[in-house]
Amino acid sequence: MEKIKVAVLGATGSVGQKFIQLLEGHPFFELVELGASERSAGKTYKDAVNWFMETPIPDSVKNLKIKNCRPPFESKIIFSGLDSSVAGEIETEFAHAGYIVVSNSKNHRMDKDVPLIIPEVNPEHLQLIKAQNYNGGAIVTNPNCSTIGMVLALKPLHDRFGISKVNVVTMQALSGAGYPGVSALDLTDNVVPFISGEDEKLEKEPLKILGSFSGDEIKEAEIKISAQTNRVPVIDGHTESVQVELKKKATEKEIIKAWEEFSAEPQELNLPFAPEKPIHYFREEKYPQPRLHRNIDKGMAVSVGRLRPCNIFDYKFTVLSHNTIRGAAGGAILAAELLVKKGFLQ
Repeated sequence: MEKIKVAVLGATGSVGQKFIQLLEGHPFFELVELGASERSAGKTYKDAVNWFMETPIPDSVKNLKIKNCRPPFESKIIFSGLDSSVAGEIETEFAHAGYIVVSNSKNHRMDKDVPLIIPEVNPEHLQLIKAQNYNGGAIVTNPNCSTIGMVLALKPLHDRFGISKVNVVTMQALSGAGYPGVSALDLTDNVVPFISGEDEKLEKEPLKILGSFSGDEIKEAEIKISAQTNRVPVIDGHTESVQVELKKKATEKEIIKAWEEFSAEPQELNLPFAPEKPIHYFREEKYPQPRLHRNIDKGMAVSVGRLRPCNIFDYKFTVLSHNTIRGAAGGAILAAELLVKKGFLQ
């Protein structure tokens, strides 16, 4: 297929850099434009960015001139890694100008007509785009990084047994705070039991994602969720301790089978960023661990382990996901791949 021209907004930031790294050599997309703040506009990318990815700046991007984050752009798809302080207005402007905005920012996630997409969980929600009034443009959003890992693990259980209550405690990686992020004096030999807005996102976003789609609106799932979030001295990979109360009784064997058999539309369509297996279950009692398992299947799979009965809920288990790949840029790229394959760009 002829590659689709795409742009990255917030290109010098941590999420923008991850978008650029992951888009290099993509079979669907050609990165041709970069947007950033006014202080970076007009500079070549290599001169404007403090690049801190583990691979070099792609040669195809080094000498691209950074643009202001305002239309017109020549790209059809706009990947947004913008800071939430400016993302809302800019993304709306691009959508009104006819662009497909795939955003990692929080601003539009809970808008009634905006899909909050995990491609394996709620691809049917993309139909909400038809209710948007953006003159041919659209906004699609990626959930919060901690939400994505948890909801991917909950989806097979919700489908087979139903879920009534969830309690989750997170241990979230440093990279989730962006760059330069949290001070070394705060996180060395320490855990910070507060991440602004994260508890609320983990309690609200899954209800929309797991909600039922009626054709023009989403009815939120009736699940009670309590969340506590913590920042820990891990570079990449969010770990979550989850407790669930099921509507239908299930054995441990049945739950593990649900995880191991789970597959969805991205796998059926063989999308480039789709993991071969969305969920990997580990029977070893000390797994999963971020250093060992965050990069499984391109960093796009979720690792689950330590399933056991819970004295308060029905079961408890551990979830691990790569927060900057599956939980941010990689998840947004997978959503864009799904948009292409389902004909939303036509």
